[in-house]
This record gives sequence, structure tokens and C-alpha cells, in this order.
Amino acid sequence: MPELPEVNALVEFLDREMAGAVVAGVELGSFSVLKTFDPPVESLAGLTVTGVARHGKFIDIEVDGIHVVVHLAKAGWLRWSTSFSEARIKMGNGPLAARLRIDRGDGPHEGFDVTEAGTRKGLAMYIVRDPRDVPGIAALGPDPLVDGFELRPLLGRHMQIKRLIRDQKIIAGVGNAYSDEILHVAKLSPFALADTLSDEEIDRLEHALQQVLRDAVDQARGKPAAELKDSKRTRMRVHGRAGQPCPECGDLVREVVYSGSSLQYCATCQTGGKVLKDRSTSKFLK
Repeated sequence: MPELPEVNALVEFLDREMAGAVVAGVELGSFSVLKTFDPPVESLAGLTVTGVARHGKFIDIEVDGIHVVVHLAKAGWLRWSTSFSEARIKMGNGPLAARLRIDRGDGPHEGFDVTEAGTRKGLAMYIVRDPRDVPGIAALGPDPLVDGFELRPLLGRHMQIKRLIRDQKIIAGVGNAYSDEILHVAKLSPFALADTLSDEEIDRLEHALQQVLRDAVDQARGKPAAELKDSKRTRMRVHGRAGQPCPECGDLVREVVYSGSSLQYCATCQTGGKVLKDRSTSKFLK
């Protein structure tokens, strides 16, 4: 799933490529991808892109006061093209969900395709007058990279810390992969309870949260969209590396599989050497 650093890189790329260009049209390849009906998709043609912004994991393309908002969900991605054919895309069951064309007036249409792999469809596009009209944006918690962000007031909840920092209504932008990375740097169990953390643990967690995300944003910045996925995978310390040595202590990275997802952690670094069996049988370790 694209998370804050990858979405931020996509937003910066789109802003460089699209700002000032005229929208030639938006085409849909899936009936389910567009979640709104007013303004209509046809109203975008001929309008000018005025900027691209990020809200958590949402991409917000502003077009003369109208906002085209995209959420890539778990298996979505964005593919840029410098030369689209004139043929419009067709509705179907394939991975191509939508296409946005821009016209620079001096050549073939450019723009991007939004695609989604697999059969479980979660990718969403909204066309709205205010980004806060998108329910997911209206419900977002604070962005951990904005000035003045404080983690401590968000931790007064009796819930597992991994679940908390992934909850978009509490903290915007962090998903499964970076939550594993953040907790590894903070040396905290993913099953630790947020409202039981000590002051020292909270300080470690806040530092790790911002350090991991800022480093990832810096490393993703400027990379083409096609390289961002591989770049993310190669940066991971523990996520997706079960059975490999921990880069900090050399112990094996371990895995917990649950509810169609999984987490990776280092027992030596994060749980005092205790192996977490699974979510239902493991103790909530600190």
C-alpha cells in the first residue's frame, strides 16, 4: 500500500508536471472508482491545474477550484505517460481504473493512469468542490510531519500501539509497512498498549515516527513513480523481511499473520526476546 512518503513523492511529481496545464479530460475504466456525481467528470475539461496537495494518503489535484481526489488504497498505483493515444479507455474489469489527460497545446496528451491490481477493489476517486467533502479526508487525524505535531495527546487510548499509529482518524498517513519500521526504531512491541507507555517510551516513539517518515520522504523525493515501490522495499528494516537478520542485532526478523495481514518485528529489539505467537494468543508485551 502506498503510504505517506510514496504519496508525498507522487504529489510533488504531479505538481511539477501538471501545474498550469489544461485538463483535456478524465476517463473512467471502472464504474466503481468514482464515488461522487457532482460536479460531473465532464466539467473538468478545459480547466487549468492550479496545484497538487497531499492529505494523509490522499492525492488532491486542484483544477480551477474543483478538486480531483484519489486514494490508491491497498493495491492502487499511478502511472505517468508523456504520450497518450487519442483512443479513449473502455469500461472493463481490468486493472485500469481511470485516466486523466492534460493538454499542453504543443503535442500529444500527457497525464496519468490510475490502476489497481487484484480483484478486491478499494481505489477511489472523488470530484469535489472542497477536499473536506471527502469523508476520509474530513475524518483524518493530524499529519505527523506538520509543524507542531504532538504524539502524546493521541495516546490516551487502550489500544495496541501498532493499530493506533495506523488508524487514519488518529494519525494521518501511516500504514502497515511504516508502522513496523517505526516500532522497530522505537524498540516497542507492536502489541504494547498506548495508554501504558512510559514517558521515555513515548519520547522514543515520537522521535521514531518523525525520523522514519522524514527519512523516507527524503529518499523517495524526486524518484519516478515507477521506481517508488522498489525503493520502498529496499529501505525496509523489518517489514517484509521475515526470516532475515535484524539490521540492528542480527536476530531473525519474525512475523505475526492475522486477519489477512501481517506484521514483522525483532524479538530481541522490541519484545525483550519474547516471541509473539499471534494476535489472539500472544500477551500484550511491552
